[in-house]
Amino acid sequence: MAGLQSTDHAALLGQLFVVGLPGVELDDSTKRLIEEFRINNFIYFKRNVDSPEQLRQLSEDLRRGCAAADLAPPLIAIDQEGGSVTRLPPPFTQFPDARVLANAQEPEKELTAYAQVCARELREIGVNYNLAPVLDVCEAGEKYFMEKRSLGGDPESVARLGILVVRELQANSIAACAKHFPGLGAAVVDPHFQLPSVAKKESAILAQDILPFQQAIAAGVASIMTSHTIYKHLDPLNPATLSAKILTDLLRRRLGYEGVVITDDLEMGAIEKEGDLGRAALQAFTAGADLLLICHSHEKVIAALRKTAEAVAASKELQARVRESARRVSWLRDRFAQ
Repeated sequence: MAGLQSTDHAALLGQLFVVGLPGVELDDSTKRLIEEFRINNFIYFKRNVDSPEQLRQLSEDLRRGCAAADLAPPLIAIDQEGGSVTRLPPPFTQFPDARVLANAQEPEKELTAYAQVCARELREIGVNYNLAPVLDVCEAGEKYFMEKRSLGGDPESVARLGILVVRELQANSIAACAKHFPGLGAAVVDPHFQLPSVAKKESAILAQDILPFQQAIAAGVASIMTSHTIYKHLDPLNPATLSAKILTDLLRRRLGYEGVVITDDLEMGAIEKEGDLGRAALQAFTAGADLLLICHSHEKVIAALRKTAEAVAASKELQARVRESARRVSWLRDRFAQ
């Protein structure tokens, strides 16, 4: 292949990256990622939105571009949580924050409506993957930056309401994503800007923060997103995104999760301010992530892909990991992107 050394595992690596687009049309840089680097997973932001008709055309252009490169249909993702994390402006339906819906008189009714309407509007513009719901258990209080995006401070309630959203999205052909594992509710610092640290004991994390994720796994959630946070009593050295102790030992082995693990954006300050993004992408993949999310710079996408490919070429273990992750992503694509 033109972009990487031509080997079977290198040809699969592009399927393990999710990338952003710079504007409202399929541009030459994104075409290059498709044609040379075999990437067929994308994410939309407000910068990509002009109108419903334009978004439908952009999604169709991505599908055609992937087909012309002999790639499977693309996963097209978005963060459409509602409230403070809303990528689609009017005329798309505007929903309040998850906290508001969870505190409504009939939260099940409100969240069912959100998931159903959201799924319909996403399908209409060619999006098949919503990076929601947030399953972080977060106490009330302004010091917790996740407060508005969380479904509440009670693990059982967060689990019940979160699973409702997961099931409604997936029943309506939109892949769901439970985030941010193993739970970001106790973090005070925002990982968009710097690396948070959570000092909760492992027993408290397992009893509180992990519960909604356990129940989401049992309910068949299609994917789980990692947290760019250090959990001192789980892995004092690495944020969850880069931690084999958290992604492989805890999530895969102890909790038995077999679906797709996607990183949060690797360009966030919690990762990039701590070191090289390409090295972080490789470490996240080695730790157990299947999809590596890089939302802005295509140059950084290519650098990370090449660094990962070099390491994979030299390691039978990593080659096996590529095949394993590619199988999971293919399952997600076959279910939601066809």
